[in-house]
Amino acid sequence: MSAGAPLLAARGVAKRFGRNSALDPTDFELQPSEAVALVGPNGAGKSTLLALLAGALEPSAGTVVSREGANIGWSPQRAAQYGRLSPRENLELFARLEGEQQAAEAADRLVREFELPDATAAGDLSVGNRQRLNLAIALLGKPEALLLDEPTAALDPEQRGRLWERLDAQRSAGVALVFVTQQPDEVERHAQRVVALRDGAVTFAGPVAEYDALSLVG
Repeated sequence: MSAGAPLLAARGVAKRFGRNSALDPTDFELQPSEAVALVGPNGAGKSTLLALLAGALEPSAGTVVSREGANIGWSPQRAAQYGRLSPRENLELFARLEGEQQAAEAADRLVREFELPDATAAGDLSVGNRQRLNLAIALLGKPEALLLDEPTAALDPEQRGRLWERLDAQRSAGVALVFVTQQPDEVERHAQRVVALRDGAVTFAGPVAEYDALSLVG
């Protein structure tokens, strides 16, 4: 893994909501093509850090910087979809917002790639199909990094496996991943580094081999 300029970085980034601190000042770097798992108990600050990296939240302190021209895809845990639109209509709309020159073609490709039903409103999709649509939206604009907030939550083992096949294909194509997970096996199989948080502070940051997966949600 290259130790050159990071694709995405947080420098002393922190977030407060009123008097409550959701994330203490935190440093984070993502190198091109690597995979990083964010782990820790509920309320640890994982989703807050991911949203800050995605630019969906403004930091209370510190800065988030990305490589010039880099496109960062974000898949929040709560699906960012229009419930009355079909998967194809959602994808075409978000493709236009991303500045895709051929939005309809991009939507067609992703509907086929993710095997999404096209005659159903997004609000009526199964949990698995909503997760796949969420990921497909994040892939618009050919991102160099994907930020994924518990992408396999509420999926059965078969659905989890199929989703990771798609994510592993993105890794093989050179896309970096940062993913929040509560699943020790996903850390062991799909991450190179682990960042563990508790009460808004980083308690571990290093290679997977040096992290005790048994303490994942402890």
